[in-house]
Amino acid sequence: MSRLFWKIFLAFWLALAAAAAATGTAVWLHRYAREAGERDLLAGPPQAFSTALAAATLHHGGVDALRAWIAEASHARPLAMLAVDDAGRDLLGRPVPAASLARAKALAAQGTEPRAARLVTAAGGERILLFTPPGAEPRRRAPPPVSPWLQIAIGTVASLAVSAVLAWYLVRPIRSLRWAFDGVARGRLDTRVRPLIGKRRDEIADLGSDFDRMAQQLQALVSAQRRLLHDVSHELRSPLARLHAAIGLARQDPRNLEHSLGRIEREATRLDEMVGQVLTLARLESGADDSAHERFDLGEMVGEVVEDARFEARAAGKDVHLQSAGPAPVSGRPELLHRAIENVVRNAVRFSPEGAAVEVTLHLDPAAACALVSVTDRGPGVATDELERIFEPFYRADGNDSKSFGLGLAIAERAVNAHGGVIRAENAPGAGLRVVISLPLA
Repeated sequence: MSRLFWKIFLAFWLALAAAAAATGTAVWLHRYAREAGERDLLAGPPQAFSTALAAATLHHGGVDALRAWIAEASHARPLAMLAVDDAGRDLLGRPVPAASLARAKALAAQGTEPRAARLVTAAGGERILLFTPPGAEPRRRAPPPVSPWLQIAIGTVASLAVSAVLAWYLVRPIRSLRWAFDGVARGRLDTRVRPLIGKRRDEIADLGSDFDRMAQQLQALVSAQRRLLHDVSHELRSPLARLHAAIGLARQDPRNLEHSLGRIEREATRLDEMVGQVLTLARLESGADDSAHERFDLGEMVGEVVEDARFEARAAGKDVHLQSAGPAPVSGRPELLHRAIENVVRNAVRFSPEGAAVEVTLHLDPAAACALVSVTDRGPGVATDELERIFEPFYRADGNDSKSFGLGLAIAERAVNAHGGVIRAENAPGAGLRVVISLPLA
């Protein structure tokens, strides 16, 4: 069951326990208040019965008969009733509490409480005060009943108190979430709600963590789009400037029209290629690529890429070698992965010197359940502090030619990440750069 359920369940039982404790306290206070008026004397049915018998014995038999009756009755069961004469002494010599004696005299004089104290005149004319002091014998009284309305009031107050605490506990993080949603809606993508929730461990805290991940992803996407827009605008300036220059030369000297048209064609082709790569990168970063996933052989795909790259490399005096471990079943979008591997291999061919060969290997890692594609060139390599930056859009390491847009490796990284894989770059022993792609097997 959910953690929030147990918190609500605990609050429910806490309300019941609070109501029970309040009811018990009310019963005790009610009983105490009821007995407060009789705390000086006992006047229950047993005491009233003993007092009546003692009064009859004293009235008909005298003091000696009462003394003998009390003594005889005390053998079977201690008699708590006291018989006090005018001098304040008990007939059997038992101690007489002063407070109880004063209370008994006052009640006997009023004659309003015959059960609590009775002043009886004996046959010989002696006056004896009969009463039972408190503490003389255990009280065995049932708890007095409590009003049903009082119980309802106690339950209502207890449930309201627990409900108020529970509502505050649940609403406080929700208010933080509302504030965070409002902040994101106003463009503050750095808003985070988890620090405001604190150390909660329930579904609301999980919702806050999910919101923070969403906000972080939105911030990364918006930042990437802004950076991409800035980089695209910067990269478009150079070919557009060359286009304007070629148009200007053609207008100045019609004899250069053919040369200018060729220049314009090359720049338009470069612009078309760059726009295509930018759109691909934008789709990958936004997750909008909805092409179907398929199960295919990565080894066959790598072989096709190497065959195409070898045909182009040999025309430039280079070569591409493939060492494959056989079939490697993966699941994903074939066109996307084909472009990613092709970008890496073409990049390696571009930076390899004439007469060198690009080494492409494919092997399986059963322990990690993944396929590893390694592409190694014999070019100048990349500085260690630039190995991670070469996957950024429009980034070109020092010493690289200006013919590339710096989007090939960026597209490759997004495509591999979209398939749950990892791509990394490292300098190869001796010389050159090695790019390793790891993809999970189907």
